[in-house]
Amino acid sequence: MNRTILGSLLIMVGFACQPKQEAPTLEASKEISKFSVEGKEVTIYTTASETDLRLSETAKVSFIKANQPKETEWSIFVNPDKSFQKMLGIGGAITDASAETFAKLSPEKQEELLEAYYNEETGIGYSLSRTNIHSCDFGSGSYTYIEEGDKDLKTFDIKHDREFKIPMIKSAIAAAGGELLLYASPWSPPAFMKGKEHMLQGGKLLPEYRDAWATYYTKFIKAYEQEGMPIWGISIQNEPMATQTWESCIYTAEEERDFLRDHLGPIMEKEGLGDKNIVVWDHNRDLIVNRANTIFGDPEAAKYAWGIGFHWYETWTGADPNFGNLRMVNENFPTKNLLFTEGCNESFDPAKYQYWPNAERYGRSMINDFNQGTVGWTDWNIVLDETGGPNHVGNFCFSPIHADTQTDELIYTPSYYYIGHFSKFIKPEATRVSTASSRSQLLSTSFLNVDGTLATVVMNPQDEAITYKMYIGMKAVETTIPAHAMQTLITK
Repeated sequence: MNRTILGSLLIMVGFACQPKQEAPTLEASKEISKFSVEGKEVTIYTTASETDLRLSETAKVSFIKANQPKETEWSIFVNPDKSFQKMLGIGGAITDASAETFAKLSPEKQEELLEAYYNEETGIGYSLSRTNIHSCDFGSGSYTYIEEGDKDLKTFDIKHDREFKIPMIKSAIAAAGGELLLYASPWSPPAFMKGKEHMLQGGKLLPEYRDAWATYYTKFIKAYEQEGMPIWGISIQNEPMATQTWESCIYTAEEERDFLRDHLGPIMEKEGLGDKNIVVWDHNRDLIVNRANTIFGDPEAAKYAWGIGFHWYETWTGADPNFGNLRMVNENFPTKNLLFTEGCNESFDPAKYQYWPNAERYGRSMINDFNQGTVGWTDWNIVLDETGGPNHVGNFCFSPIHADTQTDELIYTPSYYYIGHFSKFIKPEATRVSTASSRSQLLSTSFLNVDGTLATVVMNPQDEAITYKMYIGMKAVETTIPAHAMQTLITK
């Protein structure tokens, strides 16, 4: 898709015992309500399978006085006066693979990619980013920032990242208007800190290197910030319960708790980085409750933890892949935050660039994650090449945009547009408000932005179009969402 077409698409883009009381009048409701639809109009943006609609403006509708909804109707009920968590941001990861791919593009295509992700008007307005602390699988090879065996970290140097990754991150920050919330995650300590010959295939951090490894995080943060890239925070370990064929390291819940409490937290404070946010777990929803109970249940460990991160690669992927576990963590530890730190569609196949279920996986996850209290959502690689890489262990995957480095072409997948239905319209500091559907097949969430606009995202994963009404108080608007489609309704 060329830039002109992309730009035009996006721009369009006990009561029984009480005395009987009269039902509240519309005027009374208006007096009580903090959010009024009076004088407001709803603009609808749609992305739909088997159509050319991609974040396209498809309708403008006005509120009318609403009657009691019928059980036979499809309805969405939004109550802006019942509020929950604030949005941290939505975005994707800039890995070595993304940066290496980016470097192979022409300057024109590089500009197009940055605009597509970070421009709020012609793009989808990413505000959040993750990167890796030395190597992960998505890159052309393994590396660290020190010489092997340097337990005193005297040789620490991020020169590797200055070739590809740092230039791309800086370009992304500029494209985002000068501010981009950035956090970082390690996939493994250096091999010698695990007593191994390489960083791949799991292993554990040896006790004698806990302080050295904790100090490694602080050196990374300071080095990146000296390059002009503020670091919002770190996660302790990517996927700490998975022995992967790529860089990986195992922590039990108790081991991660103790490392945070006795080493990483105190050393971060000692190095003047106590204001940086630390995210625990950084793995799937299935075991997240156990990890939260263990770490947040220890007051000395919990004081260092901003929140808990999670991915979507559960071994069980039914209709509800453990969304309820997020609610449990949120209920048990309401002062801690939920952050989606990684997700992508695996098993890359270029024949499936436009495979719609890949996009619907994003929509289903984002709506349910937000409705369970998640404050931010981070996709995995923002761009990969025509092979689904580079990946030095052959773990090739999809990204929302692929770059064919042979033809200098950008390929926009449906996932890009589904994510955009959130990131383009729901901004940092937006507040999630109460939203419910009369049918579980119609998924929805709503956020009230600080500028007063209300963004309601609706997803229809069914094979048939659905006509529904969105109710706010005593008024409603009616519209139709096509089959296998996503809509964002902007009330302003």
